[in-house]
Amino acid sequence: MRGPKRVLDGFSLDIGSGENVAIIGPNGCGKSTLIKTISRELYPLASDGASVRLLGQERWNIFDLRSHLGLVSNDLMISHTRDFTGREAILSGYFGSVGIWPHHVVTPEMHSRVNEIVELLEIEEIVERPVSEMSSGEAKRTLIARALVHSPSALLLDEPTNSLDLRATQELRDVLRKLVRMGTSLVLVTHHLPDIIPEIQRVILLRQGQVFADGPKENVLSVEVLSAVFGIRMEVIEHHGYYHLLPVRS
Repeated sequence: MRGPKRVLDGFSLDIGSGENVAIIGPNGCGKSTLIKTISRELYPLASDGASVRLLGQERWNIFDLRSHLGLVSNDLMISHTRDFTGREAILSGYFGSVGIWPHHVVTPEMHSRVNEIVELLEIEEIVERPVSEMSSGEAKRTLIARALVHSPSALLLDEPTNSLDLRATQELRDVLRKLVRMGTSLVLVTHHLPDIIPEIQRVILLRQGQVFADGPKENVLSVEVLSAVFGIRMEVIEHHGYYHLLPVRS
């Protein structure tokens, strides 16, 4: 429940280990609620047959789970826009905290791992700056670095290109392609079809808290399916592995 509203109702979904998946749908369909359920920020109502199994387990210590799932969300973006540095933000991923605090013990191995990720994401020039002084694109890449410190089983991204300009958006998509090619599993929630990088082959389309379509992206991202869900006539264009949505004017 989100307030008085039952969001995911009669909902059933299975994502296999190692899959790269995009989840799309209109506002209010349950996309972000699904991500919060996976990350254990929200829980399903107690009822017969209701369960959430993550990495083979139904019960998790939340701090153990955080080391297996790397999360990047708008809520996380807001909480980390502070005066601590990008390096401190990345290191905080080890502790599930916002920033580094006096009781945290940061080891040389942790710093070494951070250096590896900073080089991988090419953010050497920004990592020592306060997050509050970074652009939205720089801060988003810093949070991706934070999510990667544990070498997670999957990276969960909730609307990753929100508030980014065209250049920052393209740079972020290039980073995601690099990560997937290196073996990182990606679960991407987005409103924007071009966020679905070519390496993502499965798309899940939600409507009113249920799975409306699920399958290969060339089937799900069709004119018929998308028009039925979004309620407008549209044209779908594929170009070099990216899909674009254009409304059709009458």
